[in-house]
Amino acid sequence: MAIYKKFEIPEELVKESLNILENAAKTGEVRKGTNEVTKAVERKTASMIYIAEDVEPPEIVMHLPLLCEENKIPYTFVPTKEDLGKAVGLSVGSASIAVIKAGEAQSTLESLAQKIAELKK
Repeated sequence: MAIYKKFEIPEELVKESLNILENAAKTGEVRKGTNEVTKAVERKTASMIYIAEDVEPPEIVMHLPLLCEENKIPYTFVPTKEDLGKAVGLSVGSASIAVIKAGEAQSTLESLAQKIAELKK
């Protein structure tokens, strides 16, 4: 089990969250990159935020967890930018991704948000 910034996320949950993100990217709508993600959080259009752990310098995404908490938007961490990029069909990594419309992944995304909320307690 990997240790993340604020809470531990079991490896199985990371895999599940990436599968959900992949489904949301195919059937719904996502925003890629920290600037787009920040706007989606501030506008409260995002339903889930994914943040890569290996972002250098970390200041690039450091504001996102606090911003998500303030706007009551669930967020999770994944180990690498490559994982995030691949999940949404990019050939490059992405520091963060916002799910705007989950599409067919809606019910599983809600379930994921509940699991993550439990981990934070």
